[in-house]
Amino acid sequence: MKALLLVDIQNGFCPGGNLPVLEGHEVVPVANRLIESGKYDLIVASQDWHPEDHGSFASSHPDKVPFELGTLSGKPQMMWPDHCVQGTEDAELHPHLKIEAIDLIIQKGLNRSVDSYSAFRDNDRDAHTGLAAYLKDQDITDLDVCGLATDYCVKFSALDALEMMPGVQVRFIEDASRGITPDGVAAAIDEMRQKGIAIITSEQAMSD
Repeated sequence: MKALLLVDIQNGFCPGGNLPVLEGHEVVPVANRLIESGKYDLIVASQDWHPEDHGSFASSHPDKVPFELGTLSGKPQMMWPDHCVQGTEDAELHPHLKIEAIDLIIQKGLNRSVDSYSAFRDNDRDAHTGLAAYLKDQDITDLDVCGLATDYCVKFSALDALEMMPGVQVRFIEDASRGITPDGVAAAIDEMRQKGIAIITSEQAMSD
């Protein structure tokens, strides 16, 4: 059983959003081709879904500005612009994404006191979203991961999948993903590769 995980392909991370990833919208047609390929038994997606006063927002800290390092619940935290606030257009999945084909949408980042990059659990690694249990219940043996952004939510989702679902083959689809900085993307890909995650293209994914 093979699954595709689409990480945070939301308006907020595309051009015009509150935390845009360069060329983020370009992952949408690639993701749609993967969805339509017929290669996957299950399609799942994650969605950042923050309360408006989330602690990772620079606006929640009078002495901080976006993209400055701060702390949240005593741990180092990148301070972000307000983004993907619950119920706003910024938080919606991209309108051109074939949402009707998605079997499950996991919402994350609801806890004001901890950020949640991974689709599987919060950054404190204690609160789980239920995605790992769901995929195990569906007898998933292979998981392809892609989306936004490579150097944050995609990387952490792929690494958590590897750790939380032993025996499942995890692959990262590079051309169906975009990152925040070139250096960050390169480091994320290197880290995933070193941990045993295969780095593939969408064409490879669809030709298997």
